[in-house]
Amino acid sequence: MYDPTIRTVVEVVSAILCFILLRFMIKPYKLTGEGRYLGLPLGFGFLGVSYVIGAIAFAQTFLPNRELAYIQLFSRTFAYCFLVVTYYFSKKPSENSRIKWDITLSLLIVALTASIVVAIIIPQFAVDSYQAAQVYVRIFNIICLIYISIHTLRSHIKKPDQTTILIPFGFILLGTSQYSLLIWAIDESIFAFNGALVLRLAALAIFLFVSYLTFNYSKQRSSK
Repeated sequence: MYDPTIRTVVEVVSAILCFILLRFMIKPYKLTGEGRYLGLPLGFGFLGVSYVIGAIAFAQTFLPNRELAYIQLFSRTFAYCFLVVTYYFSKKPSENSRIKWDITLSLLIVALTASIVVAIIIPQFAVDSYQAAQVYVRIFNIICLIYISIHTLRSHIKKPDQTTILIPFGFILLGTSQYSLLIWAIDESIFAFNGALVLRLAALAIFLFVSYLTFNYSKQRSSK
């Protein structure tokens, strides 16, 4: 049975984890001022915002607020887009790649804004198409997370480290979570739904663990 209280609690906890991750991931940008380091904090920041919106949307006793639910669906998808372009441009520090990154980032922000405006201005569209949108959006999210998982796994293979192996594993868990939500959107399997929430929390906990270790390691190196 679907329990909106459990869904709301998980959304709130997920948002808290994302905002803690944001605090860690904004540090490289603060230190260097390079725009390409904005992708990760933007990605996890929008992910956290989507969980906050989701908590509000699904906190209702009966039917969730479909307009808000639609907005959180969009913002979560664009969060994964920010992560994809960040990893895509991560190994391309040339001046040309910086220009492409700035253009891509601007286009993503414009597209996100336009999507949210559509969901707010045309609530009938947001309500009627939400079920179908879930399916298409989950598929797109899975594709994004597959790309990120492969990219981070290749990076680990090139430079093996006992903590970096956890990064692709975390994204694999997020991708599996999206796949479980896709199953739930199609046949309303409560087992798939609950599994998706558990997998999401596990993935975010892994990212937080890796960020904490990386931050402490960098701090120890700088103090020596």
